[in-house]
Amino acid sequence: MPTRAAVSEFKFILDNIIDYEEVIQTSRFKDANAELVSQILIEAGRMCDDVLSPLNRVGDLQPAILSNGVVKTSPGFGDGYHAVAQGGWISTSASPEFGGMGLPQTLTACVNEMMAAACLSLQLNPLMTQGQIEAIENHADEGIKSIYLPKLISGEWCGTMNLTEPHAGSDVGALSTKAEPNGDGSYAITGQKIYISWADNDFTENVIHLVLARLPEAMPGPKGISLFLVPKKLPDAKGNAGVSNKLKVVSLEHKMGLHGSPTAVMQYEGATGWIIGEPNDGLRAMFTMMNNARLGVGGQGIGVAEAAFQHSTEYALNRKQGKSTIQNKHGTIIDHADIRRMLISMRADIFASRSIELENAKAIDMANATGEPEWINKAAFLTPITKVFGTEIGINISNLGVQIHGGMGFIEETGAAQFSRDVRVTAIYEGTNGIQAMDLVGRKMMDNGETAYEIINQIKEYIDNLSGVKKDLSGLLGLANETLRETVEYLISKKEVSDRFGGAMPFLMGFARVLGGFYHLKAAVVEGDNGPRTKLANFYIRRILPEAISFLVAARSDPNEIYNFSVDELVGS
Repeated sequence: MPTRAAVSEFKFILDNIIDYEEVIQTSRFKDANAELVSQILIEAGRMCDDVLSPLNRVGDLQPAILSNGVVKTSPGFGDGYHAVAQGGWISTSASPEFGGMGLPQTLTACVNEMMAAACLSLQLNPLMTQGQIEAIENHADEGIKSIYLPKLISGEWCGTMNLTEPHAGSDVGALSTKAEPNGDGSYAITGQKIYISWADNDFTENVIHLVLARLPEAMPGPKGISLFLVPKKLPDAKGNAGVSNKLKVVSLEHKMGLHGSPTAVMQYEGATGWIIGEPNDGLRAMFTMMNNARLGVGGQGIGVAEAAFQHSTEYALNRKQGKSTIQNKHGTIIDHADIRRMLISMRADIFASRSIELENAKAIDMANATGEPEWINKAAFLTPITKVFGTEIGINISNLGVQIHGGMGFIEETGAAQFSRDVRVTAIYEGTNGIQAMDLVGRKMMDNGETAYEIINQIKEYIDNLSGVKKDLSGLLGLANETLRETVEYLISKKEVSDRFGGAMPFLMGFARVLGGFYHLKAAVVEGDNGPRTKLANFYIRRILPEAISFLVAARSDPNEIYNFSVDELVGS
């Protein structure tokens, strides 16, 4: 079943939940008004519905393959990619100086999520390119910018990110890829990288790799890493794709899902590359790309959740099984209580996670437009929450989708299982969810919790100003919010950051749950009566928000409860 872009939901959240109006009140984004936003969402939604969505199943059943060293992509993927590129959907937030639209990241997040819902395997390609564009804009010299940005922004060329090596996964500092100076300002890159998404294709003129490598005599560990731009084909005198560089796709991974997205082992054999940023400062430059990707990956999880929800709803509306005893019955399994519970849970969590995602994107826009520390800190704080919560919700909702299909969910022909297989990796790549949670309680709370407290105080102020409106729901949210405050205080009291790590994941999930309750309450207040958004808020706050309390209690547990097991006791020897 094709997925329909959730255009009306994006509009509602922009207008009523995150106050997008603040973005267009800045001088940088003053032209991105409500009329333009509406046009962009409608046109992007149409492209996703008509072009990308039909490709999702094709990519799963007819994967990308490597034949004689050449990647052959899934049928129709080339046409789908060109629709994305020609529509300008790669370059929505890129600099107008090099052909981009210069629009807010908030709109790019909406479009990217729509594309992920339609066909995640293909959407991975422009997402990687967008991150590379941002890294080059922020860290490359003018010569590199003038050659590469116009081609990447137009979609003539696409980009990848090369971090992982067989012996260096999350511990990037252990990498061994070498970069030797060529004496002409370029470098010879030698080494092997694995898990490279969209390392090659048969529909763009060139593929540009950003590769982490180590210069001669660089110190060991992460502080000795530099970043290099390494094209598949070296640009000629006119800046067009010329002769082949000394690199190759060794093999494609046989993956659990995302079959339409070629994930490769890459070999560099003295390939010519150019340094991006300063020597031995490669991680800082690469993290520009990775932070862009983390917002996008959270959106991928939410997009797949949307697709799984729509797929499950369609099945529940048509599958007849058992008898219904409720009034106003539909006559299919959508009448059954547990099916209703799962579907409402899915819809409630999609709204909560999408609101967090767009609040995060707005904070990035406000940081870029104003340079104010408050927005910079909020954007950084929300990024791991968006990434983790969005992907966890994607996994959970896709799993519920299989359950709603019953035995047919376990049968590949229904397509329900594909969503679970495709979305599972999102909790792993661009920084595993556990590492993201550790980053939240560690680096992101080095301000003694100031940013966390600002968000908590914002929620409290909103509840206090309601003056009794939606009193029952706001009261429950207020209790969860105060538990969140107490948990921040507890974590801040742990001066050894490592003592926070055991509770990092439940803390992040608890924080996200409270944010979800806040956004649902706002939606109910905007609606005013007992309509569908109020009913959804009631369900979330009464049935799902209580999870926040248990998460936060776990976050405050003694860290020794994890480490006081001996290894033998842990494994049961």
